[in-house]
Amino acid sequence: MQEMINIMKNRAIELMNDGTVARVIGWSRGEFVYDMIPTVFNSVEDVEKSFAYSDFCGSNLSKYLIEQGSKEGKTLVFLKPCDTYSFNQLLTEHRIDREKVYVVGIECQGKLNYELLKKAGVKRLVSADVEGDTVTVTDAKGTYTLPAVDVLAERCVNCKSRKHVVYDELIGQSGEVLDSHRFDMVAELEALSPTERFEFWQEQLSKCIRCNACRKVCPACTCEKCVFDNDASGIATKANSDSFEEKMYHIIRAFHVVGRCTDCGECSRVCPENIPLHLLNRKFIKDINELYGEYQAGEEAGSRNPLVSYTTDDCEPDVVYERGGNE
Repeated sequence: MQEMINIMKNRAIELMNDGTVARVIGWSRGEFVYDMIPTVFNSVEDVEKSFAYSDFCGSNLSKYLIEQGSKEGKTLVFLKPCDTYSFNQLLTEHRIDREKVYVVGIECQGKLNYELLKKAGVKRLVSADVEGDTVTVTDAKGTYTLPAVDVLAERCVNCKSRKHVVYDELIGQSGEVLDSHRFDMVAELEALSPTERFEFWQEQLSKCIRCNACRKVCPACTCEKCVFDNDASGIATKANSDSFEEKMYHIIRAFHVVGRCTDCGECSRVCPENIPLHLLNRKFIKDINELYGEYQAGEEAGSRNPLVSYTTDDCEPDVVYERGGNE
């Protein structure tokens, strides 16, 4: 990992020194080993002092380009394979200017979930590195290994692709699109009765505290003015006595990103209540694949998702109600 850090850091410094880029979007370390913070570095000195990288750098940096990419000069951004899909989707929606961004793709074998490490018995973590199917951990008990599948983020266990779909240069290897099991949980929920599904989401969404972290981190949520920010609407904050409001917020948000969500999993990653919000988005992705044909948002810049591309072969509404038997 240290070699990877040195390569990333040195390359960022080289590109700033030769004038190729004016700033760098990467990570710096917070108070704890697992606390890796998305950071904008505006000088070589900042990079030398604070740049950091580890297997806890799960954040998708593509959304930060909406603000930083509009500034003078090019912006360097480090993107993992799944992040490049979000980058392409932002290009498609004209939210960023490709000519003002320098993309450095970085190899990824999966990112760690600290809460799962704690459940696995890790105490006073010193370091943790993903090495194929295992994770090497150093903590108060010493150095030992854990199965990666037990401590990786869910989106990494069910990774859809280790292939970078866009980059200017690459550090490490670019992998392939994977045979993912990411829709397995969606299928399990679909197999439940309508009442059982309602109860599942009622339980999950009732945890929502309306912190808006999911909306703020989502690369597909880029509206300059959101309906949920309208104080006159009555829905700008958590409705403490209205169980319908909390469902409405997440359902409206899920519909807003349908056909555009790249399944980066950021919504679930940042949720302080651990609500599996990504399952709402994956339900829509699964439906689109089954009703309109395979489609992956962000796979190709400029592609139009099936919901905004009418063809005479589009499915009719009755198809939706007939399939599955208990939809």
